Amino acid sequence: MADQPDSLSAGLLPVGDGALEEFRARATRFGNVVTLPAYETSVAEVRSSLERTLAEANAGLDRIGQGRTGEVTFAGTLGALDETLWRANATAGRLALVKETSPDAGVREAATEALKAYQEWAVALEYREDVYGAVRAYAATRPVLAGEEEKLLAEVLRDYRRAGLALPRADRDEVERWRKELARLGTDYESHVTKAQQALRFSRAELAGVPESFLERPGIKTGADEYTIQVNVTWQYLTVLENAELEGVRQRVLVEHHRLAKEANLPLLGQILGLRHAIARRLGYASWADYQIEVKMARDAATAMGFLRELQAGLEGKFRSEVEEFRRLKVAATGDAGARVELWDWRYFANQLKKSKYSVDAEQLRVFFPYQRVLEGMFSIYQRIFGVRFARVEPPHRWVAEVQLYAVSDAATGEPLGLFYLDMFPREGKYHHFAVFPVIEGKRLRDGSYQRPVVALVCNFPPPSPGQPSLLSHQDVETLFHEFGHAMHNMLTRAAFARFAGSNVPRDFVEAPSQMLEHWVWDKRVLDSFAADYREPTRKIPPEILAQLKAAKFATYGCHYRRQLSFGLMDLALHTRVTEADSGVALELANRTLSEVFLAQPEGAALVAYFGHLVGYDAGYYGYAWADAIAADLATVFEQAPDGYFDVGVGQRLRAEIYAVGDSRDATVSIEKFLGRGRSLEPFLRKIGAGAPGG
Repeated sequence: MADQPDSLSAGLLPVGDGALEEFRARATRFGNVVTLPAYETSVAEVRSSLERTLAEANAGLDRIGQGRTGEVTFAGTLGALDETLWRANATAGRLALVKETSPDAGVREAATEALKAYQEWAVALEYREDVYGAVRAYAATRPVLAGEEEKLLAEVLRDYRRAGLALPRADRDEVERWRKELARLGTDYESHVTKAQQALRFSRAELAGVPESFLERPGIKTGADEYTIQVNVTWQYLTVLENAELEGVRQRVLVEHHRLAKEANLPLLGQILGLRHAIARRLGYASWADYQIEVKMARDAATAMGFLRELQAGLEGKFRSEVEEFRRLKVAATGDAGARVELWDWRYFANQLKKSKYSVDAEQLRVFFPYQRVLEGMFSIYQRIFGVRFARVEPPHRWVAEVQLYAVSDAATGEPLGLFYLDMFPREGKYHHFAVFPVIEGKRLRDGSYQRPVVALVCNFPPPSPGQPSLLSHQDVETLFHEFGHAMHNMLTRAAFARFAGSNVPRDFVEAPSQMLEHWVWDKRVLDSFAADYREPTRKIPPEILAQLKAAKFATYGCHYRRQLSFGLMDLALHTRVTEADSGVALELANRTLSEVFLAQPEGAALVAYFGHLVGYDAGYYGYAWADAIAADLATVFEQAPDGYFDVGVGQRLRAEIYAVGDSRDATVSIEKFLGRGRSLEPFLRKIGAGAPGG
């Protein structure tokens, strides 16, 4: 493999900005490599990138497969396989970002098709007999390995077993064919979620209660007395649900939201679930959930299901108490003694409760959170606790004008650690939610240098408007702290192999480090470091308001968490009970589970068709609660530290024991090394009020 370059520099843009050139040169002095990709801007570029990548990857796999028995080495088999996949995944990661962010619909469509082809190729490579033979030949030498190398061998062999390489040839071929079809269907499903749109038009009177600042935004006010709400745009959808006084308006918005992608995705859902079940059974698993969870912390579906059911039961009293309080508010508002709380009601009455009982108006708090101040304040905090420095640099390429690029360095040594992009506001055709996209993953290269990572933070915060900056809700601030935690997880990696680098950890652990960082935005000292009224910067959030905000959040946490549990239990129900023979029951099963655990789904609802987590996080949504339990435990270390959430010593321990190691060792070991003790569920149970009915 000596004829391959030692980094991803081939085909990348030259670094033209002086600051970037200095950053790159400094990286070299530390034995690091910093590169930036040239993003595809045409259909032809997308196609040629994929073709070139697959040709190079296949050549690399050919070299591995040509290794002769008796001459196989770790570097020539497992090391080469990790590097070949890393190179190929860099193109896939870049095209995934292009698919979700390019302003050109044709380019987005081409990237979607390219990713289908890539995923089909990725499935096929697991069935290459020559590569599998080389890995088995190396394993047969009974090498004495330790640490990451030992873990890599064990997991690659496990992956081949899970792909069906131990099956008879006919069964193996059928599993491969099914998995390729599943990859294509999944890409289509995700694309339908991204493309789904629905605009609803209302008069000003119909939108009574909705903040004027929202209604006057460009794109919202579309006529003299016409206001257009895009129910697929999360911040617009939630603003109406939380504030619109007319129940009929809330109902219409929620029902249309819960029908997004229904026609396109319901047929695919049945096919996807049926194929998953067939694959799992052929591989010897009881269900797709058991197959998926085997490689996670929970290990099997029963453990994950039991965890969620325990939380459901523990929250029963609190949940029922909250719904009854909402019902009383609805009775008072409507005069209907028999009023029931419907799915479209709970956010509105939760907001009314905050305003009345807790004197908290979430919309009024936005003035304390102008986007730029929040961003810079968060940067300051993360720089302090993680011992890093951020510097904004000019990107040699950006997919839209507002994209920003930052370089990350170690504060003590100046060592360059990576680069991250910010794409923070919504636009037509862009990914609707919030996520961190890995563009280049960290990895130790063959020459001993380390390729530093590049990621993109893609968000959809309320955009600025004439005379007013982007103003975030407190929940938006929480989301920003969370998502940027994922960016830091990638930036701070030291794992030798790409497979273990950054946030490539078990899916039921990956959210924990970021969920832990949500605790920061509930601390008065933290908020005072950046939150201030943009019109009067000396004015901070009064302590009693923050106390009320916190009380209001936990006053409705039963509803918040029962909703989360309903998604997790729906996901597990679909992936344990739907088979290829009865895939048509998926919608009914999904709606029944959601209704039983939370509030009744409206007639005609098909939220499951818009539930993007069913692809990529399938049989894994329980992981949010699982990881949140770990996060609450991790946060106690900061809470008990001398300098609280600003404690540098604890921050450095978090960096070293959680972020830097990634998945290079068992997640439980990393958690316990950071905690200095075994794990505990108690902090999480206290946080959500489980086992405290009505409390």
